[in-house]
Amino acid sequence: MPIRGPRTLLATIALATTLTLTACDPAAEAEAPPAPPAASATVSAPASSSTSPAGSHKRTLAEAATAGGLTKATGASAVSDVPVDPGEMRDGMHLVVADYNRAGQTSGRRILFIGVDSVPEDPNKRREHLWRGLIDYALQNGSSGTPTTAKPYQPGPFGGSLECLSLPESADATDVICGWSDTTTAAVALFPRTTPADAARLFAAMRADLEH
Repeated sequence: MPIRGPRTLLATIALATTLTLTACDPAAEAEAPPAPPAASATVSAPASSSTSPAGSHKRTLAEAATAGGLTKATGASAVSDVPVDPGEMRDGMHLVVADYNRAGQTSGRRILFIGVDSVPEDPNKRREHLWRGLIDYALQNGSSGTPTTAKPYQPGPFGGSLECLSLPESADATDVICGWSDTTTAAVALFPRTTPADAARLFAAMRADLEH
């Protein structure tokens, strides 16, 4: 083994010290690329189109010249007042009252529609209020008997609920009252001389033209 002189020994010691300090130097470690951060426990949902029912959006009501294939009555014979108490009306709410003729109808009782939007309370409660008023109106204007229990029907693309009942319970065509409600609107209609199933289909078709 070769014998090293003092200078060689000191140089060796200095080099070893430098290597040791470099290995422990935090600044040297900082030069290495940082490790990727740990994944967060909360993962954001991917952006996508809303899958909420259409009835969950705020909607408004407006009169329509035709609704579900029916023609709005005009002139002196059209309904000119509000035959049913619509309940409390506040700023921003719209009340729609109109009667509609079936295809080819020139006389007789028309289909009466009453609806409100921007309902401040539960729209189901407003529908029940309109229902009671319309039943009283119907019984004073040609209908007779005791209302049956309302049954649910398809509400159409706007969602919510649609129900109909007949006056009175009978296997024959009689007067039918239908009502719908969603998150912001409630409406009812009186269908003279029909069946609940037919009235429900027609009411859903009318809704597509009256609710926006």
